[in-house]
Amino acid sequence: MQWKYVLSEPDLGPEEIAAASACIASGWLSMGPRTRAFETAFAEMHGVKHAFAVANGTAALHIALAALQVGSNATDEVIQPSMSFVAAANMTKTVGAKPVFADIVSLTEPTIDPDDIARRITPNTRAIVVMHYGGYACRMAEIMALAERHAIPVIEDACHAPGQRDVRMGGRHLGTIGAIGCFSFFSNKNMTCGEGGMVVTDDDRLADRIKALRSHGMTTLSWDRHQGRATTYDVTLNGFNYRLDDLRAALANVQLAKLPSANARRRALAKRYAEAFGALRLPGVDYVFADRAMDGTAHVGAVVVPEGDRDRVRAVLAERGIQTSLHYPPIHLFSAFAGSAAEGLARTEELSRRVITLPLFPGLPDSAIDEIVAAIASILQANAVAA
Repeated sequence: MQWKYVLSEPDLGPEEIAAASACIASGWLSMGPRTRAFETAFAEMHGVKHAFAVANGTAALHIALAALQVGSNATDEVIQPSMSFVAAANMTKTVGAKPVFADIVSLTEPTIDPDDIARRITPNTRAIVVMHYGGYACRMAEIMALAERHAIPVIEDACHAPGQRDVRMGGRHLGTIGAIGCFSFFSNKNMTCGEGGMVVTDDDRLADRIKALRSHGMTTLSWDRHQGRATTYDVTLNGFNYRLDDLRAALANVQLAKLPSANARRRALAKRYAEAFGALRLPGVDYVFADRAMDGTAHVGAVVVPEGDRDRVRAVLAERGIQTSLHYPPIHLFSAFAGSAAEGLARTEELSRRVITLPLFPGLPDSAIDEIVAAIASILQANAVAA
């Protein structure tokens, strides 16, 4: 289908082409100097001691759980949102732990609810995973206080939130507040290299485990041996092959430099959405994080519509060439998670029935926002008349 407005589009240009070409010309494609430069720059931007580039965001989450030794007991549980992509829950089960799903704060603040986390903590809780939905901060002060009281480590799924500070946490970057932060550079993310991810921490002990887990538990990398810094290696634990290659790192270095301006453009578009929907004053219609449009990375542009209207709105928008999506179908309703600890997720389930993800990316023109909002208004008004 030829879309007039696609949901997301990466910002790739001559700089990325030149960086990829230079990497190919160098003759070194696997993890090497470009990856290390990317890790150093990412750590500096986020004010964190350790950053480890990995194959993708799912690998980042897997390593985070493994580094914390979650799943070492058959009864281990991980509290996390059901309103998220399935990766964290899949990795929880992969390490041998049980996902315990908590509800969101509200339909317009769809991040994990600290009060619901508190209700679900048991002696088996080994970690809490939070996800900064759309690049807007969870209630980290409350979550961290709760986690510290119970001595439970927090993993931040910051895949939507590279480069974003949390003003309510003294300006610390999202992903650097908990024990470990995880990022994704998939093609629809705020910065991309096609696939790719990052694991960050300030904990030296965890950093040693993350580094080893990333590459088969080995003490040195091929690049180290190529440079003559090592001639052999030991294997200190059972790890994975989750390395990022230098070709993707070459793209990521360019994208990281663009990230501040890309995020700023996304915020401006999110603000335009929020103001346009606010001006309509349509019953049952709310732009997600409308009151914080300028305080996030605006990875997702999501609107809540009245119960029963979502599918019709999406269908008509598609007829008009406007691509939409859903962020997210609740994880606990997937077949693979039948029987999970998922009682009392009313807000999550309601949001999943009413939310629509709209086009939002730096190259989207301002006029597209006005057109999309006007289209939704006309559809909802026609639905109201028909009812």
